[in-house]
Amino acid sequence: MGSLASGNGFSNSVNPLDPEEFRRQGHMIIDFLADYYKNIEEYPVLSQVEPGYLAKRLPTTAPYVAEPVETILKDVQQHIIPGLTHWQSPNYFAYFPSSGSVAGFLGEMLSTGFNVVGFNWISSPAATELESIVMDWFGQMLDLPRAFLFSGNGGGVLQGTTCEAILCTVTAARDRMLLKVGRENIGKLVVYASDQTHSALAKAAKIAGIDPKNFRAIKTKRSAAFGLSPESLRHAISTDVKAGLIPLYLCATVGTTSTTAVDPLIPLCDVAKEYGMWVHVDAAYAGSACICPEFRPFIDGVEGADSFSLNAHKWFFTTLDCCCMWVKDPSSLIKSLSTNPEYLRNKASDSNQVVDYKDWQITLSRRFRAMKLWLVLRSYGVANLRNFLRSHVKMAKRFEELVTDDARFEVVVPRYFAMVCFRVSPSALPFRDDDDDETHANEFNRKLLETMNAAGRIYVTHSQVDGIYMIRFAIGASLTEDKHVLMAWKVVQETVDAMLNTL
Repeated sequence: MGSLASGNGFSNSVNPLDPEEFRRQGHMIIDFLADYYKNIEEYPVLSQVEPGYLAKRLPTTAPYVAEPVETILKDVQQHIIPGLTHWQSPNYFAYFPSSGSVAGFLGEMLSTGFNVVGFNWISSPAATELESIVMDWFGQMLDLPRAFLFSGNGGGVLQGTTCEAILCTVTAARDRMLLKVGRENIGKLVVYASDQTHSALAKAAKIAGIDPKNFRAIKTKRSAAFGLSPESLRHAISTDVKAGLIPLYLCATVGTTSTTAVDPLIPLCDVAKEYGMWVHVDAAYAGSACICPEFRPFIDGVEGADSFSLNAHKWFFTTLDCCCMWVKDPSSLIKSLSTNPEYLRNKASDSNQVVDYKDWQITLSRRFRAMKLWLVLRSYGVANLRNFLRSHVKMAKRFEELVTDDARFEVVVPRYFAMVCFRVSPSALPFRDDDDDETHANEFNRKLLETMNAAGRIYVTHSQVDGIYMIRFAIGASLTEDKHVLMAWKVVQETVDAMLNTL
């Protein structure tokens, strides 16, 4: 009888984690990715494939016989890359950035390589302690109040995404309030935000058992740059209190998704404080910029909040996923989210002298995210990180000037950070008897965006506020330089010229 190695394509002689095979294949993957980044501008930024394309290219069953990594990488090149939208392309200006870096990538490699599951301190002490340290470092860089740091009475935790951070804080706020008013009153709890707040809040409130009828998306106005009005918040709360409802939670945003609007934290926190509400500040996109002294005023008033979060994987050169969340009162999270089965008990946890991050999050298992953030902070330092961010803002200012200098276009909302919201103005379009100007402008700008994206040279996305369809031009990809911004503006102008000539 022959050995397993003979004739059937797999062998019992090579361990799945063989160090030398890992070294060989690892070098190949690094070379593959380095070439990908080097040649990334050759690809259309937005994937041009049709739904279901991949099923037509790949087998219907998994291989029974082992395949070499060389063959697999060829298939990645031929079949997977065409189906990617290239978020790291210097011509990517869509959504918000998912900025990468050598340090972020290598930190992810180290984390994945160690492959520890650090749900409590004893399961990997370094994973827990490094996370606590880097969260205090980052909090100090942001000049957060000491109450948010471990060096005060608070602390920071690395969640996966803002959706998780908001769900954790809504849950903690819910339980803290129900302890006062009785669990039978959960149907009276009300959550507040602006109509520009990310949809993650409505989802989190629903999961946490808040009656969907008790979710308040308070209308904002273009005249206030779509920031949440403290007066409107007070009116909404007062109306609810008179109706016998209980104000629970306010989510204030610094840098909304549609327009990067900024809610005024100081007066909003003052209103919420009168009613004993939990205030969470969602700075998923813009929070990173606040390590720069000139942007720090955007989070003035954070001292009045209970929790604060930002996504290092958006605009802080740290690969997905890495949401940084700080809380003033970790015990509120722990009371809501902790579980202590016998099989996880240990002397360190029982001593109450360590952090068990499983009790700060929804899931039990957790990744060693601190490693990549630590590498980013150490590899670049505060000075370089500030300069990276400032360079993106400078490019956005340049793009804003180009838009403003062309009378056919208008900037729809103020630019605060590195995103410009613009459109072709209704006045630049020929008058049509069958439509009002705004409807016509919306149709034209929608067609403009679709045409530019289909060409593949750049990728941009849109939003619609106050009935205005606008194009969001978000700068933040690590490879983007001035020349890419200028090229993008040329694409915009050339596309508009061609469209206007057909009207």
